[in-house]
Amino acid sequence: MFVDKVKLTLAAGTGGNGMVAFRREKYVPMGGPAGGDGGRGSDIIFKGDRNLSTLLDLRYNKIVKGHDGQNGMNKKCHGKNAEPVIVKVPIGTIVKDENNELLADITRDNQEEIIAVGGRGGRGNVRFATNANPAPNISENGEPGEKLDVIVELKLLADVGLVGLPSVGKSTFLSVVTAAKPEIADYHFTTIVPNLGVVKADDGNSFVMADLPGLIEGASQGKGLGTQFLRHIERCRVLVHIIDMAAVEGRDPIDDFQKINNELNEYNSSLLKRPMIVVANKADLDTFDDNYNRFYDKYRDDYEIYKVSTLTNTGLKEVLYRISELLKENEIVYETFDTVKVYRFENDDDFTITFEDNMFVLSGPKVERLFKMTNFNTEEGIERFARKMRYYGIDDALRKEGAKDKDLVRIEDFIFEFID
Repeated sequence: MFVDKVKLTLAAGTGGNGMVAFRREKYVPMGGPAGGDGGRGSDIIFKGDRNLSTLLDLRYNKIVKGHDGQNGMNKKCHGKNAEPVIVKVPIGTIVKDENNELLADITRDNQEEIIAVGGRGGRGNVRFATNANPAPNISENGEPGEKLDVIVELKLLADVGLVGLPSVGKSTFLSVVTAAKPEIADYHFTTIVPNLGVVKADDGNSFVMADLPGLIEGASQGKGLGTQFLRHIERCRVLVHIIDMAAVEGRDPIDDFQKINNELNEYNSSLLKRPMIVVANKADLDTFDDNYNRFYDKYRDDYEIYKVSTLTNTGLKEVLYRISELLKENEIVYETFDTVKVYRFENDDDFTITFEDNMFVLSGPKVERLFKMTNFNTEEGIERFARKMRYYGIDDALRKEGAKDKDLVRIEDFIFEFID
Protein backbone atom coordinates (compact mmCIF):
# COMPACT_ATOMS: atom_id res chain seq x y z
CA MET A 1 0.00 0.00 0.00
CA PHE A 2 1.32 3.42 -0.97
CA VAL A 3 0.94 6.01 1.79
CA ASP A 4 2.33 9.52 1.25
CA LYS A 5 0.85 11.60 4.06
CA VAL A 6 0.42 10.89 7.78
CA LYS A 7 -0.09 12.87 10.97
CA LEU A 8 2.06 11.96 13.96
CA THR A 9 2.27 12.92 17.61
CA LEU A 10 5.85 13.14 18.82
CA ALA A 11 6.87 13.07 22.49
CA ALA A 12 10.60 13.29 23.12
CA GLY A 13 12.02 11.69 26.25
CA THR A 14 11.99 13.38 29.66
CA GLY A 15 15.31 13.98 31.36
CA GLY A 16 16.24 11.86 34.36
CA ASN A 17 15.78 13.27 37.86
CA GLY A 18 18.72 14.65 39.79
CA MET A 19 19.55 12.91 43.05
CA VAL A 20 19.89 14.09 46.64
CA ALA A 21 22.73 12.15 48.25
CA PHE A 22 25.62 12.79 50.67
CA ARG A 23 29.11 11.45 51.16
CA ARG A 24 29.95 9.81 54.46
CA GLU A 25 33.29 11.42 55.12
CA LYS A 26 34.80 12.77 58.31
CA TYR A 27 35.04 16.55 58.70
CA VAL A 28 32.67 17.17 55.72
CA PRO A 29 29.37 18.83 56.82
CA MET A 30 26.54 16.29 56.52
CA GLY A 31 28.92 14.14 54.50
CA GLY A 32 28.97 16.62 51.62
CA PRO A 33 26.63 16.61 48.59
CA ALA A 34 27.11 13.69 46.20
CA GLY A 35 23.91 13.50 44.15
CA GLY A 36 24.53 13.24 40.40
CA ASP A 37 22.60 14.80 37.50
CA GLY A 38 19.98 12.94 35.52
CA GLY A 39 20.61 11.84 31.97
CA ARG A 40 19.14 13.56 28.92
CA GLY A 41 15.90 12.29 27.41
CA SER A 42 16.03 10.94 23.88
CA ASP A 43 15.54 13.13 20.83
CA ILE A 44 13.26 12.00 18.02
CA ILE A 45 15.21 12.02 14.76
CA PHE A 46 13.91 11.53 11.23
CA LYS A 47 16.38 9.74 8.94
CA GLY A 48 16.28 9.33 5.18
CA ASP A 49 16.34 5.75 3.89
CA ARG A 50 16.62 5.11 0.16
CA ASN A 51 15.20 1.62 0.60
CA LEU A 52 11.80 2.99 1.64
CA SER A 53 9.19 4.24 -0.83
CA THR A 54 6.12 4.81 1.35
CA LEU A 55 5.08 6.09 4.78
CA LEU A 56 3.07 2.93 5.43
CA ASP A 57 4.91 2.04 8.65
CA LEU A 58 4.05 5.40 10.19
CA ARG A 59 0.37 5.01 9.34
CA TYR A 60 0.02 2.34 12.03
CA ASN A 61 2.34 3.95 14.56
CA LYS A 62 0.99 7.47 14.92
CA ILE A 63 2.45 8.17 18.37
CA VAL A 64 6.25 8.19 18.60
CA LYS A 65 7.62 8.37 22.13
CA GLY A 66 11.18 8.94 23.22
CA HIS A 67 12.91 7.21 26.14
CA ASP A 68 13.48 8.93 29.47
CA GLY A 69 16.98 9.63 30.73
CA GLN A 70 18.35 7.67 33.66
CA ASN A 71 18.10 9.28 37.11
CA GLY A 72 21.22 10.64 38.74
CA MET A 73 23.10 8.39 41.16
CA ASN A 74 25.21 8.55 44.28
CA LYS A 75 28.89 9.50 44.27
CA LYS A 76 28.18 12.29 41.75
CA CYS A 77 27.46 9.74 39.04
CA HIS A 78 25.61 11.14 36.03
CA GLY A 79 22.58 9.25 34.79
CA LYS A 80 22.84 7.67 31.34
CA ASN A 81 21.55 9.69 28.41
CA ALA A 82 18.73 7.97 26.51
CA GLU A 83 19.46 6.78 22.97
CA PRO A 84 17.66 8.83 20.29
CA VAL A 85 14.59 7.36 18.61
CA ILE A 86 15.20 7.07 14.87
CA VAL A 87 12.21 7.32 12.52
CA LYS A 88 13.18 6.11 9.04
CA VAL A 89 11.41 7.79 6.14
CA PRO A 90 11.77 7.71 2.33
CA ILE A 91 13.97 10.23 0.58
CA GLY A 92 11.77 13.15 -0.45
CA THR A 93 9.92 13.37 2.87
CA ILE A 94 9.07 16.74 4.41
CA VAL A 95 7.98 17.34 7.99
CA LYS A 96 5.74 20.27 8.95
CA ASP A 97 4.28 21.41 12.25
CA GLU A 98 0.56 21.94 12.81
CA ASN A 99 0.99 25.55 11.63
CA ASN A 100 2.26 24.21 8.28
CA GLU A 101 5.78 25.53 8.93
CA LEU A 102 8.58 23.45 7.50
CA LEU A 103 10.66 21.59 10.10
CA ALA A 104 12.75 19.35 7.85
CA ASP A 105 13.17 18.25 4.25
CA ILE A 106 14.79 14.83 3.88
CA THR A 107 16.45 14.74 0.43
CA ARG A 108 19.50 12.50 1.01
CA ASP A 109 20.11 8.95 2.12
CA ASN A 110 21.06 8.79 5.83
CA GLN A 111 20.25 12.49 6.32
CA GLU A 112 19.19 13.04 9.94
CA GLU A 113 17.08 15.87 11.34
CA ILE A 114 16.12 16.36 15.00
CA ILE A 115 12.38 17.05 15.09
CA ALA A 116 11.55 16.76 18.81
CA VAL A 117 14.23 17.60 21.40
CA GLY A 118 14.60 15.51 24.53
CA GLY A 119 14.56 17.20 27.95
CA ARG A 120 17.77 17.84 29.85
CA GLY A 121 18.45 15.92 33.01
CA GLY A 122 17.65 17.46 36.38
CA ARG A 123 20.54 18.68 38.50
CA GLY A 124 21.64 16.74 41.55
CA ASN A 125 22.22 18.41 44.91
CA VAL A 126 25.95 18.72 44.26
CA ARG A 127 25.03 21.45 41.74
CA PHE A 128 23.32 23.56 44.38
CA ALA A 129 26.19 23.66 46.87
CA THR A 130 27.34 27.16 47.85
CA ASN A 131 29.50 28.62 50.58
CA ALA A 132 26.37 29.60 52.46
CA ASN A 133 24.78 26.17 51.97
CA PRO A 134 27.52 23.57 51.48
CA ALA A 135 25.16 20.59 51.94
CA PRO A 136 21.92 21.41 50.09
CA ASN A 137 18.99 19.05 50.39
CA ILE A 138 17.61 19.97 46.97
CA SER A 139 17.57 18.56 43.44
CA GLU A 140 15.70 19.00 40.17
CA ASN A 141 13.41 16.67 38.29
CA GLY A 142 14.17 16.10 34.64
CA GLU A 143 12.94 18.56 32.02
CA PRO A 144 9.97 17.31 29.98
CA GLY A 145 10.75 16.42 26.38
CA GLU A 146 9.31 18.42 23.51
CA LYS A 147 5.83 17.37 22.41
CA LEU A 148 4.31 18.34 19.09
CA ASP A 149 1.99 17.19 16.32
CA VAL A 150 3.54 16.99 12.87
CA ILE A 151 2.43 16.32 9.32
CA VAL A 152 4.73 14.03 7.35
CA GLU A 153 4.45 14.18 3.55
CA LEU A 154 6.27 12.27 0.85
CA LYS A 155 7.05 14.18 -2.34
CA LEU A 156 8.71 11.84 -4.79
CA LEU A 157 12.18 12.85 -5.95
CA ALA A 158 11.82 12.30 -9.69
CA ASP A 159 13.56 14.20 -12.49
CA VAL A 160 10.64 13.89 -14.91
CA GLY A 161 6.91 13.82 -14.22
CA LEU A 162 4.34 12.38 -16.63
CA VAL A 163 1.06 14.29 -16.47
CA GLY A 164 -2.20 14.01 -18.34
CA LEU A 165 -5.79 12.86 -18.11
CA PRO A 166 -6.60 9.20 -17.31
CA SER A 167 -6.10 6.61 -20.06
CA VAL A 168 -3.89 8.76 -22.30
CA GLY A 169 -1.00 6.28 -22.13
CA LYS A 170 1.23 7.49 -19.30
CA SER A 171 1.68 4.06 -17.74
CA THR A 172 2.32 2.47 -21.11
CA PHE A 173 4.89 5.15 -21.91
CA LEU A 174 6.70 4.46 -18.62
CA SER A 175 6.63 0.70 -19.15
CA VAL A 176 8.14 1.06 -22.63
CA VAL A 177 11.01 3.44 -21.78
CA THR A 178 11.90 1.87 -18.40
CA ALA A 179 11.78 -1.50 -16.68
CA ALA A 180 8.85 -0.41 -14.53
CA LYS A 181 5.72 -2.57 -14.63
CA PRO A 182 2.75 -0.36 -13.76
CA GLU A 183 -0.78 -1.73 -14.04
CA ILE A 184 -2.19 -1.06 -17.51
CA ALA A 185 -5.85 -1.53 -18.50
CA ASP A 186 -8.51 0.10 -20.68
CA TYR A 187 -10.33 1.89 -17.85
CA HIS A 188 -9.72 5.09 -15.91
CA PHE A 189 -7.51 5.29 -12.84
CA THR A 190 -5.71 2.01 -13.32
CA THR A 191 -2.80 3.95 -11.80
CA ILE A 192 -3.74 4.85 -8.24
CA VAL A 193 -0.21 5.25 -6.88
CA PRO A 194 2.84 6.98 -8.42
CA ASN A 195 5.21 4.65 -10.25
CA LEU A 196 8.92 5.31 -10.70
CA GLY A 197 11.25 4.07 -13.42
CA VAL A 198 14.84 4.74 -14.43
CA VAL A 199 15.38 5.77 -18.05
CA LYS A 200 18.69 5.15 -19.79
CA ALA A 201 18.86 7.48 -22.78
CA ASP A 202 20.99 6.79 -25.86
CA ASP A 203 23.37 9.61 -24.93
CA GLY A 204 24.44 7.59 -21.88
CA ASN A 205 22.56 9.65 -19.31
CA SER A 206 19.96 8.22 -16.97
CA PHE A 207 17.14 9.88 -15.06
CA VAL A 208 14.16 9.00 -12.89
CA MET A 209 10.70 9.28 -14.40
CA ALA A 210 7.44 9.27 -12.40
CA ASP A 211 4.08 8.17 -13.77
CA LEU A 212 1.63 10.19 -11.71
CA PRO A 213 -2.02 9.13 -11.32
CA GLY A 214 -4.34 10.66 -13.91
CA LEU A 215 -5.64 14.11 -13.15
CA ILE A 216 -9.13 15.35 -13.92
CA GLU A 217 -10.79 18.74 -14.06
CA GLY A 218 -11.08 20.06 -10.50
CA ALA A 219 -8.11 18.04 -9.22
CA SER A 220 -6.54 21.14 -7.62
CA GLN A 221 -9.67 21.37 -5.44
CA GLY A 222 -9.42 17.69 -4.48
CA LYS A 223 -11.57 15.99 -7.11
CA GLY A 224 -10.59 12.54 -8.29
CA LEU A 225 -7.20 11.73 -6.80
CA GLY A 226 -6.79 15.51 -6.55
CA THR A 227 -4.10 17.07 -4.43
CA GLN A 228 -3.25 13.65 -3.01
CA PHE A 229 -0.75 13.22 -5.86
CA LEU A 230 -0.30 16.72 -7.28
CA ARG A 231 2.33 17.28 -4.58
CA HIS A 232 4.60 14.75 -6.29
CA ILE A 233 4.88 16.98 -9.38
CA GLU A 234 6.43 19.79 -7.34
CA ARG A 235 9.93 18.30 -7.26
CA CYS A 236 10.11 17.35 -10.97
CA ARG A 237 12.53 19.34 -13.13
CA VAL A 238 10.84 18.53 -16.45
CA LEU A 239 7.17 17.83 -17.14
CA VAL A 240 6.02 15.59 -19.97
CA HIS A 241 2.40 16.21 -20.89
CA ILE A 242 0.96 13.14 -22.61
CA ILE A 243 -2.17 13.59 -24.73
CA ASP A 244 -4.45 11.07 -26.43
CA MET A 245 -4.17 12.82 -29.79
CA ALA A 246 -6.32 10.17 -31.47
CA ALA A 247 -9.24 11.12 -29.19
CA VAL A 248 -10.12 7.49 -28.57
CA GLU A 249 -12.66 8.45 -25.91
CA GLY A 250 -14.18 11.25 -27.98
CA ARG A 251 -12.57 14.14 -26.11
CA ASP A 252 -10.93 17.12 -27.78
CA PRO A 253 -7.12 16.96 -27.27
CA ILE A 254 -6.90 20.76 -27.12
CA ASP A 255 -9.52 20.85 -24.38
CA ASP A 256 -7.70 18.05 -22.51
CA PHE A 257 -4.42 19.96 -22.65
CA GLN A 258 -5.98 23.18 -21.37
CA LYS A 259 -7.77 21.41 -18.51
CA ILE A 260 -4.60 19.82 -17.14
CA ASN A 261 -2.60 23.03 -17.47
CA ASN A 262 -5.34 24.90 -15.63
CA GLU A 263 -5.19 22.39 -12.76
CA LEU A 264 -1.40 22.66 -12.55
CA ASN A 265 -1.69 26.45 -12.48
CA GLU A 266 -4.38 26.39 -9.79
CA TYR A 267 -2.31 24.07 -7.61
CA ASN A 268 1.04 25.83 -8.07
CA SER A 269 1.48 28.49 -10.75
CA SER A 270 5.26 27.91 -10.87
CA LEU A 271 4.71 24.47 -12.40
CA LEU A 272 3.87 25.94 -15.81
CA LYS A 273 7.16 27.87 -15.78
CA ARG A 274 9.15 24.65 -15.85
CA PRO A 275 10.30 22.97 -19.05
CA MET A 276 7.38 21.05 -20.55
CA ILE A 277 7.24 18.98 -23.70
CA VAL A 278 4.07 17.60 -25.23
CA VAL A 279 3.86 13.96 -26.27
CA ALA A 280 1.11 13.43 -28.85
CA ASN A 281 0.39 9.77 -28.23
CA LYS A 282 -1.37 7.09 -30.33
CA ALA A 283 0.09 8.16 -33.67
CA ASP A 284 -0.67 4.68 -35.03
CA LEU A 285 -4.44 5.36 -35.14
CA ASP A 286 -6.32 6.82 -38.12
CA THR A 287 -7.91 9.66 -36.13
CA PHE A 288 -4.51 10.99 -35.06
CA ASP A 289 -3.49 13.26 -37.95
CA ASP A 290 -6.42 15.68 -38.04
CA ASN A 291 -6.26 16.30 -34.29
CA TYR A 292 -2.49 16.60 -34.37
CA ASN A 293 -2.56 19.22 -37.14
CA ARG A 294 -5.08 21.34 -35.21
CA PHE A 295 -3.10 21.03 -32.00
CA TYR A 296 0.24 21.74 -33.70
CA ASP A 297 -1.06 24.88 -35.40
CA LYS A 298 -2.31 26.23 -32.06
CA TYR A 299 0.67 25.43 -29.80
CA ARG A 300 3.75 25.05 -32.02
CA ASP A 301 5.13 28.45 -30.96
CA ASP A 302 4.76 27.71 -27.23
CA TYR A 303 5.64 24.02 -26.77
CA GLU A 304 7.80 21.30 -28.25
CA ILE A 305 5.43 18.67 -29.62
CA TYR A 306 6.44 15.09 -30.48
CA LYS A 307 4.53 12.41 -32.38
CA VAL A 308 4.67 9.14 -30.46
CA SER A 309 3.14 5.70 -30.55
CA THR A 310 3.84 3.61 -27.46
CA LEU A 311 2.33 0.63 -29.29
CA THR A 312 4.86 0.68 -32.14
CA ASN A 313 7.67 2.52 -30.21
CA THR A 314 7.59 5.33 -32.78
CA GLY A 315 9.23 8.62 -31.77
CA LEU A 316 10.36 7.52 -28.29
CA LYS A 317 14.10 7.98 -28.83
CA GLU A 318 13.65 11.62 -29.89
CA VAL A 319 11.55 12.34 -26.79
CA LEU A 320 14.03 10.74 -24.40
CA TYR A 321 16.97 12.53 -25.99
CA ARG A 322 15.21 15.89 -25.65
CA ILE A 323 14.31 15.18 -22.02
CA SER A 324 17.96 14.38 -21.29
CA GLU A 325 19.01 17.71 -22.85
CA LEU A 326 16.44 19.66 -20.82
CA LEU A 327 17.64 18.03 -17.59
CA LYS A 328 21.20 19.12 -18.34
CA GLU A 329 19.98 22.67 -18.92
CA ASN A 330 17.84 22.72 -15.76
CA GLU A 331 19.83 21.33 -12.84
CA ILE A 332 17.74 22.99 -10.13
CA VAL A 333 15.81 20.53 -7.97
CA TYR A 334 12.55 22.26 -7.23
CA GLU A 335 10.81 22.42 -3.87
CA THR A 336 13.71 21.20 -1.74
CA PHE A 337 15.07 23.01 1.29
CA ASP A 338 18.54 22.76 2.77
CA THR A 339 17.39 23.22 6.32
CA VAL A 340 17.17 21.80 9.76
CA LYS A 341 14.38 22.42 12.19
CA VAL A 342 13.27 26.03 12.42
CA TYR A 343 13.35 27.24 16.01
CA ARG A 344 11.09 30.22 16.54
CA PHE A 345 11.61 32.68 19.38
CA GLU A 346 8.78 32.38 21.82
CA ASN A 347 8.54 34.44 24.98
CA ASP A 348 7.97 31.70 27.53
CA ASP A 349 8.15 34.24 30.38
CA ASP A 350 4.48 35.01 29.76
CA PHE A 351 1.90 33.32 31.93
CA THR A 352 -1.87 33.52 32.25
CA ILE A 353 -4.11 33.55 35.31
CA THR A 354 -7.72 32.40 35.12
CA PHE A 355 -10.32 31.74 37.81
CA GLU A 356 -11.98 28.32 37.65
CA ASP A 357 -13.76 26.18 40.27
CA ASN A 358 -13.16 28.78 43.03
CA MET A 359 -9.41 28.81 42.53
CA PHE A 360 -6.80 30.67 40.49
CA VAL A 361 -5.27 28.63 37.65
CA LEU A 362 -1.73 29.40 36.45
CA SER A 363 -0.54 28.35 32.99
CA GLY A 364 2.37 29.14 30.72
CA PRO A 365 5.45 27.28 29.36
CA LYS A 366 7.97 28.58 31.90
CA VAL A 367 5.69 28.16 34.91
CA GLU A 368 4.68 24.65 33.90
CA ARG A 369 8.30 23.66 33.24
CA LEU A 370 9.31 24.97 36.68
CA PHE A 371 6.53 22.95 38.28
CA LYS A 372 7.50 19.73 36.50
CA MET A 373 11.19 20.13 37.33
CA THR A 374 10.66 20.92 41.03
CA ASN A 375 11.27 18.15 43.55
CA PHE A 376 8.51 18.74 46.13
CA ASN A 377 9.78 15.93 48.37
CA THR A 378 12.20 18.26 50.15
CA GLU A 379 11.51 21.47 52.04
CA GLU A 380 14.33 23.25 50.23
CA GLY A 381 12.78 22.29 46.90
CA ILE A 382 9.45 23.81 47.92
CA GLU A 383 11.19 26.99 49.13
CA ARG A 384 13.07 27.29 45.84
CA PHE A 385 9.79 26.90 43.93
CA ALA A 386 8.25 29.74 46.00
CA ARG A 387 11.26 32.00 45.38
CA LYS A 388 11.07 31.38 41.64
CA MET A 389 7.36 32.21 41.62
CA ARG A 390 8.08 35.54 43.26
CA TYR A 391 10.99 36.19 40.88
CA TYR A 392 8.72 35.60 37.87
CA GLY A 393 6.29 38.18 39.22
CA ILE A 394 3.52 35.68 39.75
CA ASP A 395 2.82 36.72 43.35
CA ASP A 396 2.21 40.33 42.32
CA ALA A 397 0.08 39.23 39.36
CA LEU A 398 -2.11 37.09 41.63
CA ARG A 399 -2.65 40.04 43.97
CA LYS A 400 -3.72 42.19 41.01
CA GLU A 401 -6.22 39.48 40.06
CA GLY A 402 -7.70 39.65 43.60
CA ALA A 403 -5.96 36.74 45.28
CA LYS A 404 -5.99 36.89 49.08
CA ASP A 405 -4.34 34.96 51.88
CA LYS A 406 -5.37 31.25 51.90
CA ASP A 407 -6.89 31.39 48.40
CA LEU A 408 -6.24 28.26 46.35
CA VAL A 409 -3.92 28.32 43.33
CA ARG A 410 -3.52 25.46 40.82
CA ILE A 411 -0.73 24.65 38.40
CA GLU A 412 -1.72 21.61 36.32
CA ASP A 413 -2.76 19.06 39.02
CA PHE A 414 -0.88 20.74 41.91
CA ILE A 415 -2.98 22.89 44.31
CA PHE A 416 -1.47 25.11 46.99
CA GLU A 417 -2.49 28.05 49.18
CA PHE A 418 -1.57 31.61 48.37
CA ILE A 419 0.26 33.16 51.34
CA ASP A 420 0.20 36.94 51.35
